[in-house]
Amino acid sequence: MKAMVLKGLFDLRTENSPLQLEELPIPIPGTGEILIKVKVCGVCHTELDEIEGRTPPPVFPVIPGHQVIGEVVETGNEVSGFHTGDRIGVAWIYSSCGKCHHCLSGNENLCSDFVATGRDANGGYAEYMKVNERFAHHIPDIFSDEEAAPLLCAGAVGYRSLRLTGIFENKFTSTTFKREVAGGDGNTIGLTGFGASGHLVLKTIQYKFPETRIYVFARSESERRFALELGAAWAGDSADEPPEKLDSIIDTTPAWKPVVEAMKNLKPGGRLVINAIRKENADKEYLLQMDYARHLWMEKEIKSVANVAVNDVREFLEIASAIPIRPEIQVYPLEEANRALIDLKKQKIRGAKVLKIE
Repeated sequence: MKAMVLKGLFDLRTENSPLQLEELPIPIPGTGEILIKVKVCGVCHTELDEIEGRTPPPVFPVIPGHQVIGEVVETGNEVSGFHTGDRIGVAWIYSSCGKCHHCLSGNENLCSDFVATGRDANGGYAEYMKVNERFAHHIPDIFSDEEAAPLLCAGAVGYRSLRLTGIFENKFTSTTFKREVAGGDGNTIGLTGFGASGHLVLKTIQYKFPETRIYVFARSESERRFALELGAAWAGDSADEPPEKLDSIIDTTPAWKPVVEAMKNLKPGGRLVINAIRKENADKEYLLQMDYARHLWMEKEIKSVANVAVNDVREFLEIASAIPIRPEIQVYPLEEANRALIDLKKQKIRGAKVLKIE
């Protein structure tokens, strides 16, 4: 099979071809595993973190890619939930121990034995891959392969981020409370960065909480225009102040400046949710500008998002098909995976990037 392979760490500021196209044996599925003929695979910023060493693979070589859509072509022993010909997806969570407190409570993303697709195990930048059926997902027919791929990571981790803001269960930020008690008219939520995850979160908020006002912070003028096209109430630079303070903000950037700037835009008791597996060091000194009274006081809080759990993916696929969400996508052939990664590194973003394998 053809595969784009990562053999070491690279600085993408100077290296334009970190992956090599190779011919490799097709994997053989073991007990409980399924073999997938990959149709498409999304391209994620986490791949940049892997390549540049912020979350490095434990061994090389490795095949990246964790937003995988394909067809079951073979099943191992004891597989019961999938059959040959089924269309399935594989997300960032490749496996976990299944026995610890976190796994048993539905938070496999926090398991100490968490295995990441495309980092700790071979992923979807290839014509075939295998995975245990417990971590595979049926894909709703309403989506094309290309539309479905970003939903598995950008969508699912964005959904987990939205849940962690407290918007689903916090009565003190509910529309009912604000109308009947506080005299307001809905939640306010900010999105810092507006790539693949940000635009899917916006669509989810519009469906689940239609009276919520969404404020987008992005350094790119094209991203700000895109956000307004999709219905954001306001869009500005990460250092700008919106017309009102916000209940919560989700940060999807690799930088530190948006973290500091977001904290000053929160209401008392507001929460910043950082949706990033790692932060880059380029502007880390910006943290020194954080002022306790302005940025942290009044019971503001910061919460990180760690990986993604199985139910995050399944719940989001259900919501996405009900809306339905139609992600903005840019398609590249498998052989041009390096170009897709460099475009992502250079912030050439409008929606999500997807590799077409066949």
